[in-house]
Amino acid sequence: MKPIAALAIVVALLPVGATGQVSAQFVDLFNGKDLSGWVNVNTAPDTWKVQDGLLICSGHPIGVMRSAKQYENFILHIEWMHMEPGGNSGVFVRIPTEPTEPWMPVNKGYEVQIDPSEDDYHRTGVLYSLTKALAKPELKEWNTMEITLTDNRTVVTLNGEKITDYKEGDPVPEKKKSSEPDRGQRPAAGYFGLQNHNDKDVVLFRDISVKKLK
Repeated sequence: MKPIAALAIVVALLPVGATGQVSAQFVDLFNGKDLSGWVNVNTAPDTWKVQDGLLICSGHPIGVMRSAKQYENFILHIEWMHMEPGGNSGVFVRIPTEPTEPWMPVNKGYEVQIDPSEDDYHRTGVLYSLTKALAKPELKEWNTMEITLTDNRTVVTLNGEKITDYKEGDPVPEKKKSSEPDRGQRPAAGYFGLQNHNDKDVVLFRDISVKKLK
């Protein structure tokens, strides 16, 4: 079944405004109605759309949609699902300045990978090519990722299991591919973003929210 056809079935089965449960201490970054609070960096106008309370990522070219402002010391809560097994996406954090092209967040920030098909340094929940997965929890239909940034530490959990616990300056493997990020420390504050990979990697998001820690 093609991703778009499958998407229509999933949306039809979901109640309008379907969401998970997030603490009231979190502030919604996605209102379930439109893309307020988000900035499309380089993707086509129809890459990101809202339907029945879900944020749907479907299109090309490869690119990113970023938050409207920077954040420091926070927990980012994201719920997502792939429309096809092995789909590819990512969540960028610690982007130091407003990106103008898709590779800037890769090389200047961190990409928290969303792709279960890769090896332990490139799979869901790791800092792409920089950290090795501490666990490999089974993916569900809807998956919950929380990214916690406290000063120089980045912790990622997936469905309640810790995948990444990284501090600036920890040893990392050398860069082996041009698609991997440049090495080096990232800032405490920055924008975060959602990655669009290509038109075959349809990803749905819901309950995107943030909780400030300091």
